Amino acid sequence: MMLFVISSARLWRRRPAYSGRWEAARLSPLVLTVLIAGLAFSTPREIAFSRLLPAAPALAAAMWPVLPTVVLGAFCFVLMIVLSFFHTDLGTQYTSAAIIAVTLAAAYGSHVRHQREETLFQVRLVADAAQKVLLRPLPRRIEGIEIESLYLAAQEQARIGGDFYEAIGTPHGVRLLIGDVRGKGLSAVGAASAVISCFREAAYDEPDLRGIVHRLETTVTRHSAAFPVQDQPEHFATALLAEIPHGGDRLLILNCGHPPPLIAHCGKVRILEPAIPSPPLNLAALIGDRYWVDIVPFAPGDQLLLYTDGVSETRDHTGRFFPLPDWMRRQDTEHPRELLDRLHADLLRHSGGRLGDDIAALALRHTTAQDREVLGTDD
Repeated sequence: MMLFVISSARLWRRRPAYSGRWEAARLSPLVLTVLIAGLAFSTPREIAFSRLLPAAPALAAAMWPVLPTVVLGAFCFVLMIVLSFFHTDLGTQYTSAAIIAVTLAAAYGSHVRHQREETLFQVRLVADAAQKVLLRPLPRRIEGIEIESLYLAAQEQARIGGDFYEAIGTPHGVRLLIGDVRGKGLSAVGAASAVISCFREAAYDEPDLRGIVHRLETTVTRHSAAFPVQDQPEHFATALLAEIPHGGDRLLILNCGHPPPLIAHCGKVRILEPAIPSPPLNLAALIGDRYWVDIVPFAPGDQLLLYTDGVSETRDHTGRFFPLPDWMRRQDTEHPRELLDRLHADLLRHSGGRLGDDIAALALRHTTAQDREVLGTDD
């Protein structure tokens, strides 16, 4: 039994990140063993609770490594032998044989489960690394602009998807990108990666947003031709490009079929619908390649929210969409991080914890002169 306790302690040290509920569940095989043993000693022989002892190692196989599982099975076997000295005619030989058989099967099951968990762990490490490349952490402040990001995968175990964003400080000012590749799986991730890689290079080179979007269009077209997808003739993506020139008094927006951003100005929220719609990426050949850039004021203290359609199309149990503009009007926070934290919590509350699509959002705030004095820097 001492070996069992030591092995269990090592198991807990290997995985310290489990929640309290899961840690309590991991004790259940031991609790079950103690419960069966107590009932077997305290109840009449005719009830024969001892026959339930094989259930303990079977349960342990679902959550313990091989060694603790075998140790628990051995402890149950010894416990059955001890019980036979207090109660006769328990069918000790049959129950003991069942304990041995179940323990061996449980040990093998635990071994297979452990191998699969290790494989899944390695896959998640690769996925995390891919996410850091695709959606790398953004600088929290570029020039006079505070920036925060939010990404939520529709599937709980997913790490990356077709939603993407980027923010870069360039010689032309702060340039932003947010978008959504239509489709799911690795093909959508590959297309999103191609768009982001192109933007990171073009944002420095191109003097205006139209030059950037032409290069993004070419990239998506080439990627779609090089990596065709079954049941999907070609990739296309909605995207929104924005630029805050040096000085930060205005905002340039080129919207390629993407949900319109929201801007909070002097306590009022405005939906920045494009004056003339521009085509999504890789659809210019079908509906024309005319791109329109809107210019709006962006004064100190203003906040900007960019998002994918997973935000605005989040539904509750009645099918009602998340009321994003109304929600934005009720917010009084000045910090982008707090804004996105509230958005995260309210989206999960609205959907009952079940997201139907990936979600990406960028929150920006034009800092005031007072903010820059507090931060101790002049932009």
